[in-house]
Amino acid sequence: MLLTPEEKQSLTQVTHRSPHQLLGMHPLGDGSGLVVRAFLPNAAKVEVRPTLEKDKPAFTLKRLDPAGLYEGVTKTARKVYAYDLVITDYQGQVRTTRDAYSFLPTLGETDLYLFGKGEEHRIYEKLGAQLRVIDGVPGTSFAVWAPNARRVSVVGDFNGWDGRYHPLRLLGASGVWEIFVPGIGEGAHYKFEVQGLQGGISLKTDPYGFFFESAPKNASIVWNNQKFTWTDQAWLDRRGKNDALRSPTSIYEVHLGSWKKKSAAESFSYRELAGLLIPYIQEMGFTHVEFLPVSEHAFYPSWGYQVTGFYSPTERYGTPDDFQFLVNALHAAGIGVIIDWVPAHFPRDEWALARFDGTALYEHEDPRQGAHQDWGTLIFNYGRHEVCNFLTANALFWCERFHIDGLRVDAVASMLYLDYSRAEGQWIPNRHGGRENLEAIEFIKQFNYLTHTQFPGVMTIAEESTAWPMVTRPPYLGGLGFTLKWNMGWMHDTLGYFSRDPIYRPYHQNDLTFAMLYHYNENFILPLSHDEVVHGKRSLLGKMPGDDWRKFANLRALLAYQWLFPGKPLLFMGCEFGQVSEWNANAGLAWELLDQGPFHRGAQRFVADLNEFYRNTPALWDAAYDPKGFYWIDCADQANSVLSFGRRTADHTSEVVVIMNLTPVVRPSYRIGLPRPGHWREILNSDAELYGGSNTGNLGGVDTENYHVHNQPCSATFTLPPLSVVVFQPV
Repeated sequence: MLLTPEEKQSLTQVTHRSPHQLLGMHPLGDGSGLVVRAFLPNAAKVEVRPTLEKDKPAFTLKRLDPAGLYEGVTKTARKVYAYDLVITDYQGQVRTTRDAYSFLPTLGETDLYLFGKGEEHRIYEKLGAQLRVIDGVPGTSFAVWAPNARRVSVVGDFNGWDGRYHPLRLLGASGVWEIFVPGIGEGAHYKFEVQGLQGGISLKTDPYGFFFESAPKNASIVWNNQKFTWTDQAWLDRRGKNDALRSPTSIYEVHLGSWKKKSAAESFSYRELAGLLIPYIQEMGFTHVEFLPVSEHAFYPSWGYQVTGFYSPTERYGTPDDFQFLVNALHAAGIGVIIDWVPAHFPRDEWALARFDGTALYEHEDPRQGAHQDWGTLIFNYGRHEVCNFLTANALFWCERFHIDGLRVDAVASMLYLDYSRAEGQWIPNRHGGRENLEAIEFIKQFNYLTHTQFPGVMTIAEESTAWPMVTRPPYLGGLGFTLKWNMGWMHDTLGYFSRDPIYRPYHQNDLTFAMLYHYNENFILPLSHDEVVHGKRSLLGKMPGDDWRKFANLRALLAYQWLFPGKPLLFMGCEFGQVSEWNANAGLAWELLDQGPFHRGAQRFVADLNEFYRNTPALWDAAYDPKGFYWIDCADQANSVLSFGRRTADHTSEVVVIMNLTPVVRPSYRIGLPRPGHWREILNSDAELYGGSNTGNLGGVDTENYHVHNQPCSATFTLPPLSVVVFQPV
C-alpha cells in the first residue's frame, strides 16, 4: 500500500481533502500487516507505541519526505489497534500523544443529513469545538461548515498556529470538515485556517465558538459551557406555565458596559453586576431586564449589534460561566432575562463570517441582496438550509445553555423587505416579483415555532417598524409567530407629543389616541429605548419642554402614560431618574444626579411606585390585549389637553380610571364620567410632593353624583394637577 507521488504531495502540501484516508493506521492492501503514516514537520524521530494492548507491536516510522512525512509498516499485527505517537523534535524534546488521525468521525450521517436540511436543532453540540472523551481519550473535536474550501486546518496554541499539523477531513458532500485532536482541553486558543477555491488562505474564528479572546484579538477558545450548576428549576417551571400576555411585564433595558462603571476605563464583570444590578432592579420593581446584545462583538461602539461570536457571551465582562451566574442570580431574585438577538445581519470582518470559505457562504454574493447600505453589514442568506440552521439553533442555544427568558429580535423590518432602505434598481425582487423576502419570512416563522414549542414560556419580541400584518399571531394562522412587538408608532407619536410646548398640544392630541385604533392588531410592548436617547436625539428628559420643574413633570407624566396605557412598558436605563445627557456607551450613567435636588430622586421613586402599582393592579395587565380591558372616557377635550380612560380586567373585578392633564394649568372642579357610583380613591398622582411635584390633587378622593357625562352612568368633579397623571380606583 505505497503512496503515489500525488498522494505524497497532497499530504506534504496539505491539499488532501480527507487526510484520514492516508494518515493514521491502516491495514495493508494485501492483508499482510499494518501501515502507519504521520505528517509531523518538526519531528526528528517518530515511534508507534501500543496503548491498550501491550502485546501489539511498537515500531519506528521512517521519514519519506524532507517536509516531515513519516511511514512505518508492521507485519506482526493485522488488525488496527490503539496506539500513541512518541515524537522527538529537533531540540531533543519528546512528547507522547494519541494520533489525531486514528479516530472515526464525531459526526454521523444523520447529523449531516439533518444539518443539510436545516433541521439539526442542536447543531451547536456537533460543530465548533466540542470537548469529548473518545475511547477513553480526552480531547476536542473540531468541525466547521466550509463546503467551497479546498482545505481546512485547525490551528492554535497547541500546534504553533501551523496549518500543516491538523488538516481536517471533508465528510462526504455535507461541506463539513472534522477532526478529533487528543489532549486539547478547555482554554485552548484556536482558529480555522481555510484555503479557498482560488488558493488564498485566511484565518477564521469559529462560527460556533463558545468563548473568544479579548478584543482586538479574536481567537476562539475551547470551552465547556455546561459545567455551571443551575439552581433556577423552580423559576423555569413557573415560566413554562405562565401566560406572558396576561401577566405583569415591565422591562428595564440595560447596556452592561455602561450601566455603572468601576472607573472611566473599567466595567464591572458579570458577577460583580449581579451584586449591583439585581438589588437595584428589585428596588425599582421591574419584572424583567433586557440586555443589549451580549453576544461577542469586536467593535464595542456597535453596542453589540455587529455580532462576531453568535454562540458566545462577550468576554468583556467575564466567562460564559460568569454570565450564567448572572442569569441564575436574576432568576433567584424573581427577575426575567431578555437579550437582544441579531439574526438580521453580521459585520464584514475578514476573520469572522464574511466570505467564510472564500465564497459568499453565510451571505449573498450579489450586494443587492447581501449587503446593508445603512449599517455597512452583510445580510444572511436565509435561502441556505445550513445558514438557517445556524441561526435557529443559536436561538435555542441561548434558551438551553443560558436559560434566557426572552429574545428580542433586532431590525425585523430589514429582514422582511428586499427593498429595505434601497432605491429603485438596488434590490432584486422575489420569485413572484414582490419585495417580500420569502426565505426570511419562513426562517422567522420556524425560529418562533421552535422557540415556543421547545421552551414554553420564552418570549420572542419583534422590533418591527412597519405595518407588516400579524407579526404576533401564530404561523398556523399566517402570522410570523412572535409573542410581542415593539410599538414603534406609539413611541414616535408619544415622544413627538410630549416634546411639544403645551401651548401647541391641543392641535396634536391625536398623537396620544391614535395608537388605540390599531392596538388590538398586535401584542404590543411600549418602548422608550436606547435608540431614542442617542445620536443627537437628546435624553428623555432633554426632550421635555420648559424649565426644570416642567421638564420633570412632563417626564413623570410621560412615564405614567407609558405604564398605564395598554401594553407592556420598556424603559432604557437612566431614563428612570432623568439622565440629563444623551447615553454614552463609553461612560457610566450619571448616578450623581440623584444627590442634586429633589427632581431626579423623585422621578426614580415615581418609577418604582409605578412598577409596584402596575404589578399589584391586574386591571393594567390581565386584559391588555383584550378589547374588554380598555375604554376611553373622554379623549376629545383637545382645548384643555385632558384625556381620561379606564383599564379593567376581563371580568371587571379590578378597575382603575386614569386622568391626564397635559398643560401646566391646575384644573379645579373638572367633571369626568365614571363607570360605577360610590367613592373613588386617588391611588397614584404624578404631581405628589415626594416625586418633586406641587402636591395638588384629590387627597380625600371623590364621590360620584348622579350626573351623566361622557356616556357614563355617573360622574364626579376632580382637581387636576398641572402636567400630571392621576389614577383613581373605586372603593
